Amino acid sequence: MAHNVTLIPGDGIGPEVALAARRVVDASGAGINWHVVDAGESQLEKYGTPLPQHVLDAVRADGTALKGPITTPVGVGFRSVNVALRKEFDLYANLRPARSFPGVESRYKNVDLVVVRENTEDLYAGIEHMIGDTAAESIKLITRAGSERIARFAFDYAVKNGRKKVTCVHKANIMKCTDGLFLEVCRSVAAEYPGIEFEDRIVDALCMQLVQHPETFDVLVLPNLYGDIVSDLCAGLVGGLGLAPSANIGRDAAIFEAVHGSAPKHAGKNDANPTALILSAVLMLRHLGEGAAADKIERAVLALLAEGRELTYDLGGSLGTSEFADAVIRRMNA
Repeated sequence: MAHNVTLIPGDGIGPEVALAARRVVDASGAGINWHVVDAGESQLEKYGTPLPQHVLDAVRADGTALKGPITTPVGVGFRSVNVALRKEFDLYANLRPARSFPGVESRYKNVDLVVVRENTEDLYAGIEHMIGDTAAESIKLITRAGSERIARFAFDYAVKNGRKKVTCVHKANIMKCTDGLFLEVCRSVAAEYPGIEFEDRIVDALCMQLVQHPETFDVLVLPNLYGDIVSDLCAGLVGGLGLAPSANIGRDAAIFEAVHGSAPKHAGKNDANPTALILSAVLMLRHLGEGAAADKIERAVLALLAEGRELTYDLGGSLGTSEFADAVIRRMNA
């Protein structure tokens, strides 16, 4: 059965890596009906917004989207297309795997962990305002319901994927109400999963321990802001953002995207590494029940990385974006 998927190419390097990922998915044998819609800076002049209504309508109709990176202005303008999409579709769970890749140079060889980030609350809710012209205030919102559903998502993910431990990350020693509530709820949910080991870590201590002994962690569940920061740290443990996929999952919709940004200076040069978005497409295919196609793509990517002969420039190779997609497709068909 074919699946309807919205493809949002994005801007900067987005259209190039999105095309590469689309070609790889099509070559995998998965049945995908792509509905391509544009969002980002290129839409501002025409629609007055980087996120036109027809993009939201397409995602709502299909229920699944693969999205290229989109530029977020710093300090001014539209807050964030990514944040807006998460709010619009209540994509409360952000899933970011981090694993060591054979052949990819990094400080560690045995990292295999998953960051489960609450995606709709905390300081990222954007509840902030100026106090006169001398101060700014941002409100940290943590709810029991939001904490419970992300904790349950983390434990359910652990059970489904054969993971052994969930670590709740917080700063409850200082923020006793907000992070205290998050920790309390995680402990309560953990009691319902006796087969999964549970622990908690204060976020600053966790960062130190991740650098010292990342192999000791399995599934991390965190509030929104900590999750954003720690997931980038984890990507750095295994080779960088060019290899970091992610999924934004809600009850009625899911959007899959690379963690990295739009790198506008590289736009149109065919030199961006599409691996992160290709691996995000792997997460998408598994979400759609296309496990065989997902495994086929993942095996091909891992083989290329391990061999080290056909890589993009950031990994020490000479292939362009489209040429790397060609290499993945050849390996799938070998």
